[in-house]
Amino acid sequence: MRAFGSLDGGGAEPYLSAMAIREILTAPDPRLREKSRPVETVDDGVRALMDDMLETMYKAPGIGLAAIQVGVPLRIVVMDLAGEGEDKKPMFFVNPTVSDQSEESSLYEEGCLSVPEFFEEVERPSRCRVSFLDYHGRPQVLEAEGLLATCIQHEMDHLEGVLFIDRLSRLKRERILKRIKKEQRLAAE
Repeated sequence: MRAFGSLDGGGAEPYLSAMAIREILTAPDPRLREKSRPVETVDDGVRALMDDMLETMYKAPGIGLAAIQVGVPLRIVVMDLAGEGEDKKPMFFVNPTVSDQSEESSLYEEGCLSVPEFFEEVERPSRCRVSFLDYHGRPQVLEAEGLLATCIQHEMDHLEGVLFIDRLSRLKRERILKRIKKEQRLAAE
């Protein structure tokens, strides 16, 4: 998920050593439509991927990133909702599943690192409960609401091959994809 403010990539010292910035796939890349597969074990390789994803997300800047967005079809999400000037609070979700969602919904203007420069209001459940493995492979449960719930649901959509624009009207979605393709064509010339 794309940030509204600027994140400088600082902070989060335990996660910033020897990391690499990865390329973020953008629509209409077909890899973004792949369903991600579960992670079998949270090992050093998975933690290195999460570290790279975090650095990539901060650099972009964004507040959430799914592994498929960097071309790795694994059920991994990293997030940090800290605002500009706040201490970084990275979150790591391996094999996340939503076990409960509220019937109440909220509208948030969403953006996405894989659909750059486009923001649209999306309606989602305002609260959810998510179960996942953390950075060290320990089981966790999180009750989320507001922006955190929206961001979790946005990133988990990526794990199913769904982009936020898929939740818009057909007309809005086609207009956005047409503009993206035009911008990519112009950039290639």
